Amino acid sequence: MPVNRIRGRTVLVTGATAGIGASCARYFAREGARVVLTGRRRERLDALATELRDAHGADVFAAPLDVRDRAAVTALRDTLAAQGFTPDVIVNNAGKARGMDPLQSGDADDWDEMIDTNVKGLLWVTRAFLPAMVEADRGHVVNIGSIAGRWVYPSGNVYCGTKYAVRALSEGLNIDLVGTRVRVSSVDPGLVETEFSEVRFHGDTERAEGVYRGYTPLTPDDVADAVLYVVNAPEHVDIFNLVLMPTDQRHATVVHKEPDPGPPPE
Repeated sequence: MPVNRIRGRTVLVTGATAGIGASCARYFAREGARVVLTGRRRERLDALATELRDAHGADVFAAPLDVRDRAAVTALRDTLAAQGFTPDVIVNNAGKARGMDPLQSGDADDWDEMIDTNVKGLLWVTRAFLPAMVEADRGHVVNIGSIAGRWVYPSGNVYCGTKYAVRALSEGLNIDLVGTRVRVSSVDPGLVETEFSEVRFHGDTERAEGVYRGYTPLTPDDVADAVLYVVNAPEHVDIFNLVLMPTDQRHATVVHKEPDPGPPPE
């Protein structure tokens, strides 16, 4: 980056234990930010915190957190404030897909998990930390959306609904903050190779790997690079929405895939 507007800022990343969240944490630490890592898997948080301190000398605070737990989110806010880690930037990354069934045969438990994480979790975190940004008249909320919030695909029903909600909440928040210097950005990726599909298919690794076969998907680093770009923009510039997809993907269901060559000849 030609100008570093990240150094010294405090960045809260939800869902930082893997994938896009972990990459965002690495990118912000590399640029000199203080990083607050949250996620449900303590051992992964601790490992990432150690990595960031060793690689970049980063000031890191790691806190286990399930964003679905509103009381836990509020408690984290109070703990961070007491230790001087009031975030300047929130990266609402925690999210998941569960199942891929027609609505009429969908699993209600999967629906609860997606809605509670993707929508309510984003709300709890934003509501907890945004007032301090408004009071300071400075800050940035980055919501990791999805092209699923723009185009519904077969059997994506409830997951797409949650990402449409993220899109609507981002737009509503942006309007509500008019007159302040607090910025809002939605970063909406297409196909990214992470643990996403494995979680969606309840641990079916073979099925998950098939999602990314035959083309070059985005990587978590590609998305982190986009997040860093919007946050590093001059403070009078609000990059409200950024959509990125692999070059091989042109729509939710339009993906160029090379034919599977099959097993090598014996």
